[in-house]
Amino acid sequence: MSEEFKENTLTNTWRGNVKEEWCDYNGHLNLAYYVVIFDLATDGLYDAVGLGETYKNITNHSWFTAESHVCYVSEVFAGTEVYCTTQLIGFDKKRMHYFHRMYRVTGRILVATNELLALHVDLKERKVVEAATAALDPLHRILVSHQALPRPKQLGSKISIPPKI
Repeated sequence: MSEEFKENTLTNTWRGNVKEEWCDYNGHLNLAYYVVIFDLATDGLYDAVGLGETYKNITNHSWFTAESHVCYVSEVFAGTEVYCTTQLIGFDKKRMHYFHRMYRVTGRILVATNELLALHVDLKERKVVEAATAALDPLHRILVSHQALPRPKQLGSKISIPPKI
């Protein structure tokens, strides 16, 4: 497990600068690149808990994103330094539910959130299978500390337009 990893706080999973080529004609970060940054944060989470590329190479199993929901909270522009935190919401032997937050470093302003559900997959059979209990031990420790954190405001949000009364 990474030394940067803090089980008693939100896990810092990625930090970097918004690239010029990631911005669209409106001058701000394009929606696709929010997802790119959140994907890098996912890799950071998996590596921190021992379920990343090394895990895949040893076990021939990996985690695939099955569902993702992004909420765009504020604009971010080229050159802006941002970082992501990740909160583990829950998991079982086949699924992992987690929540990323992206912030501007300056002012610690929330930029976007990303809620994800991942499935544990056997890469040979290309099907969902149970993860070994030992592989999930780091998740147990994280979940205990993350359950004490407030639930994210955007957790479980859905897209809708309320009907007119």
